[in-house]
Amino acid sequence: MVNTFIINQALDMHLHLRDGDMLKLVAPLTSNSFSGALVMPNLVPPITTKEDLLAYKQRIIQASKDDNFIPFMTLFFQNNYTFEFLQSIKDEIIGIKLYPAGITTNSQTGVSSMDIEVLRTTLENMSKLNIPLCIHGETNGFVMDREKEFMPIYESLAINFPNLKIIMEHITTKDAINLLDKYPNLYATVTLHHLLITLDDVAGGMLDPHLFCKPIAKRPEDREALLNAALKAHPKLMFGSDSAPHPKHKKECCGCAAGVFTSPIALQVLVELFEKHNALENLNDFISNNAQKIYGLNLNKKSIKLIKKDFIVPNIYEYKEEKVIPMYAGKTLLWSIDSIEK
Repeated sequence: MVNTFIINQALDMHLHLRDGDMLKLVAPLTSNSFSGALVMPNLVPPITTKEDLLAYKQRIIQASKDDNFIPFMTLFFQNNYTFEFLQSIKDEIIGIKLYPAGITTNSQTGVSSMDIEVLRTTLENMSKLNIPLCIHGETNGFVMDREKEFMPIYESLAINFPNLKIIMEHITTKDAINLLDKYPNLYATVTLHHLLITLDDVAGGMLDPHLFCKPIAKRPEDREALLNAALKAHPKLMFGSDSAPHPKHKKECCGCAAGVFTSPIALQVLVELFEKHNALENLNDFISNNAQKIYGLNLNKKSIKLIKKDFIVPNIYEYKEEKVIPMYAGKTLLWSIDSIEK
């Protein structure tokens, strides 16, 4: 029986930190134990300039205090980024995030067309400068089919821009898993909650707003495909929590916001999940090594010792007026964080 486990240089390659008091609340819940995280740019207004990006990065660093944590920054995709602009900001970003307009939280100013010719200027400049493209891959079709319908767009992008590293963000379907091995320039992230839940957990009984997210959780066969790939630490798959905090009053209401807040429990639950499936030897690849290879990262050493000891998930996290409910609030997990070597 395993009673302790060490995670080295944990990385969250898809994270929402928000801003203001919410940033001050949630940033330490990641920075305390993770070595770094890829930060989403969909603020209001979105991060589209070097000035805004550097200012946001500084706010994240201040909120993270002395946690030896690296915020990997991203720009919000626009069709008209010039080569000169991207060259000037290349060393400050890890990628550019593309949102189809209106498809998820704060994406109203995303791209209105996925036509290759409309996107070509920015994508060619990104290819020349070796800047990865991160995509929220959903159409505006029937909600259960949106990711599947986006697969031909991923294929078109992979074919038309073979030198562009493309990351399919927070994948939720077996179709996306199958696409990983088809094109050398396609990669993906997967969340904790999509490894655990299906749509039935969200809406099969009483509606659970704290499990409602976009992309929406799918079918059991999709979850199994995702889990199988993660447990084997598929070399083109990375952990990206898509932890998305929303105020309690915006989750527990009619027309609730989409997003699952998992940052405080991600490491504990991943160890429990991988141990359950006898795959602990692959966890460090899934949560760190794969991302380091894909993005070419060089991190300071930081290790987290977890022990088999009950951890009761807090019912709520609060800072001033901000109140956020985590996934599994009030439930008991089998693993706890024992110590962190920074």
